[in-house]
Amino acid sequence: MRIDLSSAPGNPERPNEDWLSAALPTSGGGGVLVALDGVTPPRGDVGCGHGVPWFVARLGGHLTELSGSRGDMPLQEVLAEAIRRTADAHRETCDLSHVRTPQATVVVVRWHAEHVEHLVLSDSVLLLQGPEGGVTAVLDDRLDRVPAEVLRSEAATDALRNADAPGAFFTAAADPSVAARAVTGRTPRARVVALAALTDGASRWTDTFGAGDWADCMAVLRKEGAGALIDRVRALESAAAAAGGPGVRSKVHDDATAAYAEL
Repeated sequence: MRIDLSSAPGNPERPNEDWLSAALPTSGGGGVLVALDGVTPPRGDVGCGHGVPWFVARLGGHLTELSGSRGDMPLQEVLAEAIRRTADAHRETCDLSHVRTPQATVVVVRWHAEHVEHLVLSDSVLLLQGPEGGVTAVLDDRLDRVPAEVLRSEAATDALRNADAPGAFFTAAADPSVAARAVTGRTPRARVVALAALTDGASRWTDTFGAGDWADCMAVLRKEGAGALIDRVRALESAAAAAGGPGVRSKVHDDATAAYAEL
């Protein structure tokens, strides 16, 4: 078993709003990876004074504990309970109905002797590598399907955030029922030799800059490590910013987190 973890803030003067953990062994004798990408709110009141780092630390802690100790609990139930516990921690002091209440994308992957389970919510990425070398990307692409002109408007984007509406996208915030919207699945353990979890700050290497496909990304993680992948992303971001061309969104550098595990 080999696990390599790395996380870097997009701006050293701001807290890192990503969160990453690994647990070995779990109650079933396997392991767990949890990766969260906190959603940076716009300036102004969002109904909560705790902040995104506070939120992801608590949600991530509950996810790690429950997914590691409750092997009998499906990951959707794990996420629902983790959201419920986190919401209860600030329900009496904060307006959890605010559309921009602290929230995060989620990747949880749990493996046992027989199978590998996964859950992905919003735009973080899970990669599964098979024994023949092929890499499968598990994606929740609903945010990617939102038109660019909608994303340019905070009000229009918020109208689709965790909404019961066509074209909506979902994050883990304060409503446990959102767990039912997550992308989930199970793969025989023999069909997975390695896996990786990436927040979108790290997955930029493939999905924004096109420096390589997902198999190439896994090769970088295997040969050079999670920190090296993030270093590669930072170099591409800086070059794109210096050239003044496309390739980065609203900020040059994003919080970037990568986890790689060989099973």
